Amino acid sequence: MMHSFITLSFVSSLCSTISVLALRIPFDVHVQTPANNPTTHFPRQSSSNGILPVGNTQNSFYYTNIMLGGQNISVMLDTGSSDLWVTGSIPGATDTGSSLKLSYAVGTAAGDIYTAPFEFAGQSVSDQAFLLVANVSSFSTNIHSEGYDGLIGLGPNSGSSIYKKLDGNSGNNPINRIFEQTSSNDYITMMLSRKGDPGSNITGQFTIGELVPGFENITSMPHLSIEKVYRVTDVDQHWQIVTDKNNGIIGPDGQPIKYSSIAPKAPDGTIVGVLDSGFTLPQVPRTVSDAIYGRVQGAEWSVANEAWLVPCGQLINVTFNFGGVSYPIHPLDVSSSDFGVIFSNGNPACLGTFQPVTSAFSLLGEYDMILGMAFLRNTYTLINYGNFITGGSNSNNPYVQLLPLTNVESAVNDFIQVRLNGQNTINSSQYALLPASQEQHSPESAAEKKQAYEELVLSRWPYIVVGGLVLLILLISYCVWRCCCRRKRMAKKAAKKAAQQNGGAASVDGFKSGPYAQLHDSQSTASLVMQPMRGSTVDFEEDYGGKDAFTRSR
Repeated sequence: MMHSFITLSFVSSLCSTISVLALRIPFDVHVQTPANNPTTHFPRQSSSNGILPVGNTQNSFYYTNIMLGGQNISVMLDTGSSDLWVTGSIPGATDTGSSLKLSYAVGTAAGDIYTAPFEFAGQSVSDQAFLLVANVSSFSTNIHSEGYDGLIGLGPNSGSSIYKKLDGNSGNNPINRIFEQTSSNDYITMMLSRKGDPGSNITGQFTIGELVPGFENITSMPHLSIEKVYRVTDVDQHWQIVTDKNNGIIGPDGQPIKYSSIAPKAPDGTIVGVLDSGFTLPQVPRTVSDAIYGRVQGAEWSVANEAWLVPCGQLINVTFNFGGVSYPIHPLDVSSSDFGVIFSNGNPACLGTFQPVTSAFSLLGEYDMILGMAFLRNTYTLINYGNFITGGSNSNNPYVQLLPLTNVESAVNDFIQVRLNGQNTINSSQYALLPASQEQHSPESAAEKKQAYEELVLSRWPYIVVGGLVLLILLISYCVWRCCCRRKRMAKKAAKKAAQQNGGAASVDGFKSGPYAQLHDSQSTASLVMQPMRGSTVDFEEDYGGKDAFTRSR
């Protein structure tokens, strides 16, 4: 069973549209008992000042409240998708007559599309379109017990299935509808809390058009441009940003992790990542995951879990660089004790959270990694929608700003308290990294190799299209040239034949016999009449059986 709701959609290929992408995480989140760490669901309350509290279910789901049809509903916050769906019943909702099915790895969200009055973080829409899911029995997890009754997609409107289903702009997603009505502050911000961290004072908060008090300096952070996809594949448009060149990810040994991006438009030496609050575990290229965990003593690749297992006392340092700013990852986020996993010998283990990309790969190579909750807990995130708003007045390009939240020294102290019971043994020999020559590498299945190959090929689709068009033009030009040459040869042959007939005829009474024959009568000494002759030019219709010689075969 998976923990992260599937948020990304497979993109449209050149010939067809692929269905919703699903990430499979084959293990359960380990919810601790109330005696030692109770799981408290987020209180269902509304906000009128544009700032909403965000609930946290064991660092695996983040949710907040909306008001739909006059009632409060807890929904999961998902920056990786673009639709709103809820369960139950909504008073006074209007049926649009359209239905929709969204397939996820945990089940299917299917139902009819309705509209109802909508409120979210102090903003309101009179007739917001949403999918009403009547039956959630197909889900492999009880979403209600996880703390939410639906999902709100915060991604670009181009990825919305409801928007594509309904005519005009009536199906625009909630954030798009809100920003259609405003002319400024077209941004959201999000801060995610970390359970089990005694030193953290971060509380989960979500805002629309406002900043969380005390964190206003996020506006001084670099504007990270959104890596735009080609218009034909805009269903795969997400909040995609590019790392710094040649040092985008710093590994546990303090050295940059080398990786060549599959994204065609990515500058050399950079990596493209999607900010996705719907993914529990970040998805990174296999070589990156191996570089993070492969040199840890005692590390073990778990085929069943499709992830690295490491000793829980191993402090692992990872840092991401964007726009010249470093974003260290809290060591409690680099490995997790929340999943109840064990080594092959039965001893307790911690899960390596930066999981190799498996089913979450980008078919057309629009991105390299998905930066999920374990990354986003380390940043205060601002997303400016800019001209991604359908029907909006903002002509500026969208961008992201990230404010670092993790202090390295404090994070190390937190790790020592939580994982080592306050005993600082992080520098002992058992936790020393192995030499680079002894790095372990996780196996790649045949299916993954096939996916990687398909991804490599299809990620170059713009070049394939251009190359195909050039080849087609060359083929057409060659055919036209050959036809013209043939026509000239046949015309020349016909002319030569006619000339031979004229020049080789025998003379009769001073005239040449042939097509022109001499006639005698009593009234005239000689008169000439032109006899019919097969044309001096080629009769294409006769030669080609009544068909145009230049007609293309089909």
